[in-house]
Amino acid sequence: MLVFIDDSGDPGFRIGKGSSPIFVIAMIVFSDQLEAEKTSVTIKELRRKLKVSDLYEFKFNKTNRKFRNAFINAVVNFKFKIKAIVVDKQIIRSPRLRGYKEDFYNYIIMQVIKHSNFKNAKLRFDKRGEKTLRDQLRVYLSHKLDNKNKQIFKDLKFVNSKQNTLIQLADMTAGSIFASYTSKDKSYLNKLKEAGKVDNIWEFK
Repeated sequence: MLVFIDDSGDPGFRIGKGSSPIFVIAMIVFSDQLEAEKTSVTIKELRRKLKVSDLYEFKFNKTNRKFRNAFINAVVNFKFKIKAIVVDKQIIRSPRLRGYKEDFYNYIIMQVIKHSNFKNAKLRFDKRGEKTLRDQLRVYLSHKLDNKNKQIFKDLKFVNSKQNTLIQLADMTAGSIFASYTSKDKSYLNKLKEAGKVDNIWEFK
């Protein structure tokens, strides 16, 4: 099981002063390595069709409607599933989670992985932030998920989203979900749902 994870929105709580009212984490789950590779190749080929650089990075918030639709149309026939969590920040009461965005981010990541019934999954995150924060996430997940005994994941790596097209797929998916909850534009998410890609979108309570 190969899982690519990215988010949309931000983990901050300065709502009304720049922070988003909701936070989304999306996971793209492949049960077959070859299928993941085929999907990646198709995304690379899409760059050529759209006449952009081979280094072009698909990011939902930086692409126009034409590119978003072309991207989703290109990937929907491959075998993967989407698991996601949507958090309305208004319901978060913990001072710790509201005061420390890294703690909030780590907690929400842990929750969505915990409820996804993974076994020996290979987790891939977008490589960002300082190494100490990435190390904290790895230690936190291992501890909170009791990974040594439950073996939820066997491998956790941080990869460069500019080079990894499947992290870009996670970004485009997270953005599609975020858009459906904030701007009322459900068209992208509806395409993914109609293609049977959405396994579960958990509205955190």
